[in-house]
Amino acid sequence: MKYSGGIKSNHNLFYKIIYTTVYLREKMTDELSKSANAAEIPLTQKQLDRIARIRAQRQQQKKETPTTSELFRENFTKCVRGYHLINNDPIKETPWEDINAIIMTASGLNVVSQSNGSHKSGGDISCSMGSFSNKSTQYDSVDNNSFKISSYRLTTVCSDKSPGAIEDIIAEINKRKNFTYYSIIVRQDNNTEILYDWYLIPSDFPALDPASYQWHPKLGKTGKNKDTIVGWETNVINGSKMSITFSMSSQLWLDVSVSEEMRQFVVGSCRISRGRKYNYIQLYEQSL
Repeated sequence: MKYSGGIKSNHNLFYKIIYTTVYLREKMTDELSKSANAAEIPLTQKQLDRIARIRAQRQQQKKETPTTSELFRENFTKCVRGYHLINNDPIKETPWEDINAIIMTASGLNVVSQSNGSHKSGGDISCSMGSFSNKSTQYDSVDNNSFKISSYRLTTVCSDKSPGAIEDIIAEINKRKNFTYYSIIVRQDNNTEILYDWYLIPSDFPALDPASYQWHPKLGKTGKNKDTIVGWETNVINGSKMSITFSMSSQLWLDVSVSEEMRQFVVGSCRISRGRKYNYIQLYEQSL
């Protein structure tokens, strides 16, 4: 079954943001024309010229105005390349949140709030398109078709002292999911260059929804924990799965397989060569 929600279903929202001014002018022009025709009132040559001019401008703007998806892709590339002008380290959690906010602002979205590196559960960025949970990770296969991301610590509902009930665990996970999208930057790093892919995945996408899976206790295999419950794990659906390990603060881990369906959520890609171009002194001197 194809996923029917997400970015594509919100495409009208993107266009409303980008085309508000054009739309209002178009509506006023059309209403003027309709009113005159309905009342059989002849328009003056000046009015006809104005309508023709506005409609021509509207058509030109429609050709030239990029969509939000195009702006995301363009600004993502600019931000990644800009970051690596002065940084050799890959983009990870904290810089990714700042970069993500810059991309949103540059693409015409109003960023309302950021978590500023806080490790609290839930969304990290709130903007006019919705709220985002920022994640950074790397591909764990040579063909870039899988990656892992960590999520909530669930010690309040499951631990080695009290394994908990899976219904309560799923309810707790979904209660904390107060965001619209996962905004995930995934990298492939071969020490000489880095490939980045930016995924903007709806939070209810089945591969990232714990209720999509069948959960069962995870049993220890050796030592004092042999045959005792040491966590929870799921079945595998289209290559993806989830797990919780009590010894790791009962943290939820998502093993994500990049299916063809998921690739539709890649909104930007960028490859850079390692090696910063400027240090802080050079950057300062460039600004003078």
